[in-house]
Amino acid sequence: MSETLKLTTELVNKKTPTPDDNGCQKLIADRLSKIGFTPKHLRFEDVDNLWITHGSSGPLFVFAGHTDTVPVGPIEKWNTDPYKAEIKEGKLYGRGAADMKSGIAAMVTAAERYVQKNPDHNGTIAFLITSDEEGPSINGTTKVINYLNENKIKIDWCVLGEPSSNKKLADIIRIGRRGSLNGILKINGIQGHVAYPEKAKNPIHEAAHFLNELTSVKWDQGNDSFPPTSFQISNINAGTGADNVIPDTLNILFNFRYSTETSQDELENKVESILNKYNLNYELKWKLSGAPFLTNSGLLIDATTAAIEEIIGIKTVYSTGGGTSDGRFIAPSGAEVIELGVVNETIHKINECVNVDDLETLSNIYEKIIEKLLSK
Repeated sequence: MSETLKLTTELVNKKTPTPDDNGCQKLIADRLSKIGFTPKHLRFEDVDNLWITHGSSGPLFVFAGHTDTVPVGPIEKWNTDPYKAEIKEGKLYGRGAADMKSGIAAMVTAAERYVQKNPDHNGTIAFLITSDEEGPSINGTTKVINYLNENKIKIDWCVLGEPSSNKKLADIIRIGRRGSLNGILKINGIQGHVAYPEKAKNPIHEAAHFLNELTSVKWDQGNDSFPPTSFQISNINAGTGADNVIPDTLNILFNFRYSTETSQDELENKVESILNKYNLNYELKWKLSGAPFLTNSGLLIDATTAAIEEIIGIKTVYSTGGGTSDGRFIAPSGAEVIELGVVNETIHKINECVNVDDLETLSNIYEKIIEKLLSK
């Protein structure tokens, strides 16, 4: 059994629904400390974070990831115990196997091999590990970045071990992500009897034209790296449950996934101008999950592309698809950021699994990336 598979198994065997780390970061820190890494455990409220480094000079290369997982769902539908790693027909099953304990294991073993071969390497190798990525993401990576900024520590390159691959290992790397902006909208009306609409004001009817226009807007055309900005209504709620009462309020949740062609301010201003156009009595709150980021050139892209081609002989494809990741907190610091990990076919699903053969290969790719960036 390879070292990467052993470590993946140990991590999967630890039950870690957000924000419970359950000793994963201690396991990682203990391993890396044995070869000279210096750990800093950063706990913010109920979230454990690990910042651990080897070296003291620039440039700074960072592996980033998370130990927390989503819930398992109906456990009776699993073919294996989700918190006990099990190998069947070349796949390792368990919650977090793909997202993203295998990625963390591959990063750790890659760093171990590199440091053992190059104890006096150029630059600094670091890990930024959190237990708050699948949840609110308010006491995890974003707080660690604040800590680094306060201590004037600047990341040059960052590889997140998120499961980026589509059909086979390393066929896709994420070079950025769209921004995510949420709107929480309340439209006020006047409650009344449905038989006397003249004595009431139906907020659903009031909102109909606004919503029709909002869903018809072409926000931008996208660009070479991003698809056009999309707008989706995710929740609508109104009414008392009775069929003879006009509701007094309508609550709407909506989301923008937006490209670098459009800013947060432009989206907010456009929505509010349409609301005002229809003279609606409304309350609107905005919540930014993350701004878009993009690393479409630079030493990290070059090193990653070359490492993949050298280790497995394929030309990878660049993508900005998918949801948000903690890269949104790291990129604003000026770092080059990419995501490279295992196949994402089963992430967040019942019977989550990862191809065993991919684990050591991914670790070798990670090691090659370090080598290309930190070679003297």
